[in-house]
Order: sequence, then structure tokens, then C-alpha cells
Amino acid sequence: MRVLGRVPRKAFTLVELLVAIAIIAVLMGLLIPGVQMARESGRKVHCRSNLRSMALAVQSYETAHRVFPSGYVANHAASDVDASTLDASPGTSWGLAIAAFLEEQRAAAAVRPNDPAWSVASPQAADVVALALPIFLCASATGPRDPFAARRPDGSPHPSGARLGRSHYVANAGHADPWDESPPRRSWDGIANGPLYRNSRIRAAQITDGLSQTVFLGEHTSAVSEKAWAGVVPGAASHPGERVATLLGGHADAAAALVLVHSGPAEDEMRIIHPPNDPAAHADQMFSDHPGGAHVAMGDGSVRFVSELIHQPTWAALSSINGGEVVPGDRSE
Repeated sequence: MRVLGRVPRKAFTLVELLVAIAIIAVLMGLLIPGVQMARESGRKVHCRSNLRSMALAVQSYETAHRVFPSGYVANHAASDVDASTLDASPGTSWGLAIAAFLEEQRAAAAVRPNDPAWSVASPQAADVVALALPIFLCASATGPRDPFAARRPDGSPHPSGARLGRSHYVANAGHADPWDESPPRRSWDGIANGPLYRNSRIRAAQITDGLSQTVFLGEHTSAVSEKAWAGVVPGAASHPGERVATLLGGHADAAAALVLVHSGPAEDEMRIIHPPNDPAAHADQMFSDHPGGAHVAMGDGSVRFVSELIHQPTWAALSSINGGEVVPGDRSE
């Protein structure tokens, strides 16, 4: 009887193994960016939805009250205004004003405007103003998402111990050059050529540039400075204020979600929306963690994605309510 010999098993050679590994690496290299892009696309859709809902709530507020909500309602007679900056008397922001129209009934029911003892920093408001409301949080935003402790403009802890829920969305207070001490209009109500500034009471008829050509809301992530959806605690930093210089140095903690939208002098080529330089110098601007730009909500409720390299005069024109500028239709995307 003949015994069959054992057939030798053929194995991968080193070259074949290296080729297989290289092919897998190439496939992974092609697949991972696609997955990341798909995830970011989903996050952008969610962000647009948030802004769309808030823009519609602002419109509903105007329908009910015949004026748009104030960017921030300040009490000028408050005794605890920071004397060094004349900034940030206690008050509530546009986010709290539209809470009822966002179906955030707990937040809306907590406000007691006729009670002098009630403020954003009062014990009665502590549970509400510390809420992390999902609609005010962008899915692409980096950094912490939990409530933050209010601080004084010098960075020291605020004596109230208030903790405030974050907002990754801000209101447009107007445009100005924060390096220039001569803004378009200066008063206790701040720089007032946008639709939602301190103690504003803007009617739709006053927005002669057109609602579809005026930015109302936009993004501002915690990577630059903290923003609260509910309002301002006494003596914390807020902007825009009477002293434009206070915009710099990162003095934006515990401020109402209220910003300027201009990046600087016209000859300055820094990026407008997603600045690559010192974040402290951009605490007063819209800012996003989306690649290439940020979302803004216009007065008519539409939402646009604005390029980080938008032409500065165009960006300034979109920021004012009655500048009379003609905005090219293809410059905002």
C-alpha cells in the first residue's frame, strides 16, 4: 500500500502580507474621513434645526409683543453694577424671553419680572438658570457642556455662587471695530445697530435692510468664552458695553449671549467666523467649531452657513438693521 505524502500548506509570504496590510490601511484611510464627514453633516443639520427653532421663536415673540426681544434686559438703577466697567447689571437675556415659544415651560414659568428680589443670580432662580437646555447646545461644539460658575470680570468667583447653563448661540447686537473707541452709537444700551442689543425694543418696521438680509442669531462656542442662555448675573462681564475696551482680555464669562459680529478693521485679513488667532481677542464675535464657517439665523427665520472668509463689509452689512447696504446674494455662503 502506497502512503500519500502530506501536501505542504501554502502560507502568505512577507510581501503578500505587507500588500494586504497596505490595502487595508488605504481602505481605512478612505472610510474614516467619510464617516467623520457624515457625522459632521448630521451635527450641522442638528445645529441648523436649533437655530431655525430659535429664529421662529423670536418671530413668535414679535407677533405676540409687537417688538423683538431685547438682547439683554438690564436694570440701570441696580446698585451692584461693576463700577470699573459700568457693565452687567442683573438681567435676563433673549434666550429666557423666548423660552415659552420654545416649549421650555419650566424656564418661562420661573421668570417673575415684577418681583424686585428675583434675578438670574437669586436663589429662587438657581435651579432654572443652571439648566442645560439641549436646544442651546451645538452638537459640534467642543469643550464642556455642563453649567459654568459665574465670575467677576477679573476672573474671581462671583459672590452669588451662581451657576449658569451654557449657550452656544448668541444674538446679534450690531457691528463695530473693538479696537476703535468710536462705535456707531454708544450708550448704556451698548452698540446699537443690530436687532438684539441691551434693552433693545426693535420693531419689524425699523429693520429697513429687510429681515432676510439681517443676522439675528448665530453661533459662539465655549472655546472662546462662556455664554449663558438665561441672562447676566450682577457684576459679571457683559458686552457690548459702554467701554469697548472691555471686550478684550477674555472678559466674557457669565455674560448674556449677546455679541458684536465684526472682526476688526476692513484691512485686517483675520478670519471672521472661525478666528485662528488668540481667542481672547475674539470673545465678542460669532465663532463655530464647524469646518469652514458658522450658521446664522436671519430675521425671516431662514438659516445660512456663512463662510469664515466672508468679505468683511458684507458681514458688517448683514449685521446692521438699517445701513442701507446692498448685500450680494452669493457672498454669505
